[in-house]
Amino acid sequence: MNPVQAALLLAVDPLGLGGARLRGTPGPAREAWLTTLRAALPDHAAWRRLPLHADDHRLYGGLDLAATLQHGRPVLQPGLLAQADGGYLLVPSAERLAPGRVAALTSVLDRHVVPLARDGLVADLPARLALIVFDEAAADEPPLADALVDRLAFSLTLDAAVQGTGDDLPTLAARVVAARRRLPAVVHDEALPEALVAAADALGIVSLRAASLALRAARALAALAGRDRVTADDAAAAAALVLAPRATRLPAAADEDGVVDDAGDDVDQTPPPGVPPPPAEAEATTDPSPAPPPDEGSPPVERLLEAALAALPPGLLALLAAGDSTRRAGGAGRAGAQHDGAGRGRPCGARRGDPRGGARLHLVATLRAAAPWQPLRRREAEARSVQAGSAAWPRVHIRRDDFHTLRRRPRRQTTTVFVVDASGSAALHRLAEAKGAVELLLAECYVRRDRVALVSFRGRPEGPGAEVLLPPTRSLARARRCLAGLAGGGGTPLAAGLDLARQVVDEEMRRGATPVVVVLSDGRANLSRDGSPGREAAGADALAAARPWRDAGAGVLWLDTAPQPQPAAQRVAQAMGARYLPLPHADARQVSQVVQATAAR
Repeated sequence: MNPVQAALLLAVDPLGLGGARLRGTPGPAREAWLTTLRAALPDHAAWRRLPLHADDHRLYGGLDLAATLQHGRPVLQPGLLAQADGGYLLVPSAERLAPGRVAALTSVLDRHVVPLARDGLVADLPARLALIVFDEAAADEPPLADALVDRLAFSLTLDAAVQGTGDDLPTLAARVVAARRRLPAVVHDEALPEALVAAADALGIVSLRAASLALRAARALAALAGRDRVTADDAAAAAALVLAPRATRLPAAADEDGVVDDAGDDVDQTPPPGVPPPPAEAEATTDPSPAPPPDEGSPPVERLLEAALAALPPGLLALLAAGDSTRRAGGAGRAGAQHDGAGRGRPCGARRGDPRGGARLHLVATLRAAAPWQPLRRREAEARSVQAGSAAWPRVHIRRDDFHTLRRRPRRQTTTVFVVDASGSAALHRLAEAKGAVELLLAECYVRRDRVALVSFRGRPEGPGAEVLLPPTRSLARARRCLAGLAGGGGTPLAAGLDLARQVVDEEMRRGATPVVVVLSDGRANLSRDGSPGREAAGADALAAARPWRDAGAGVLWLDTAPQPQPAAQRVAQAMGARYLPLPHADARQVSQVVQATAAR
């Protein structure tokens, strides 16, 4: 993948391509890419940067407080989204964006308008822009929101120096200006969209936006090359730039004839979109005219796939071959979720309220709320002064309803709850490895200053033996002592273990923490809630105990520690809404790595 080529395409068609995602930490490569992009833009193109802690007024716009107080009437101040109209908005640390901020950016990319309804102002401000988002998430941090990634054509990893095109900067700008003029007239073969959709489907890309963005990139490539029609080379290059970073699987294997064999079923001989059908059997014909040449603007699907696969890095290709997805789902991360608070935490705007309740007065928001009413209040004050025989009145009239207080957003602490199956079957299989994995994870939690809890369950003579071996704590030494004393043996009271873990999770959520639950069990329950043996009743109780977890609001990971994946464990994990991972051949360190990777989702 050529990052400079992506920059030029984004300069040619910013509105159609949406923008680019730049992965990695800040460095010379990123600055060189941004310099190339900005040098290729027209002089009038806007270039704005969104601060990480910008409030809604800075982003959407609102009342210009100074101008309103000066002129005595509401004056609109456009926000960064409207200021970036016709240009580009840079978003640093985009992986930290709040869900509401992500929704605002995706809405602007879809509608190209900023709806403003605040501070007594109602307007629709144009915001035809492209986003350049910096994804600086580490391996153990939550990723960039999928809704935002889906709307950006390019996903670039700038880990090396960006190589130029050989043209000087004025020449690049001239090429981009000419391509912008030519772009509306560029056409493509009618079968090309269908071919791109088929290639995206073969690569496991679910969203239809990917094929649409690849088509826009192919048209921009043709315009940049001075052509009025998309060629097969343009389509292949667009597939490499747009489809390859989104791939989640390798295409199905094909036989020597290029037709996918479907395990003995009838093979579909229909050629892929864009490929002319094979000639019919030899028949008498009287038409001496030669066959028309193939259309160069509609490449076969196989060529698009080859171009996309060639652009995949070797490490990603190995992950796809192993069936692992490159995307991580959103959820509770290691840093913990966020909630609003009035005491400690990062400032996150203002809200109407009384500052005497312990909250801090937000002076600017208070003045902004009072500004539209100043002409009316000034006339009322003048009338009262005349009646009272006094010529003095306040310059600015502030009333109780105008008061705004500062909102803060503190971090919620994360509590990792380990639910360990210590029954006889678990002890026979891999209890020692599970205990080793938990100990490694405890050390990781200690480094992150997370709280940890340990729930164990196994059959005992006095009944189902579910117990909290370790209440939520930060003490690593105490956790290790409890883990070392964990003995194995007896039946599997799975329902009792899940019930007790649910109590721990509910208590942590009442405290304001974000719980993450890791269950290590083979799921083969044989003791019911009342302690009576029997797999059928115990399995039914386990499913009944698992279903309330779906609404618990906690992220759950189920590690099946049996030598072979157990259907019973899969059923219980599905009922819980947990992510199920069978680990038939894993040691303690591998189990620990899987849990760490999942905790970052």
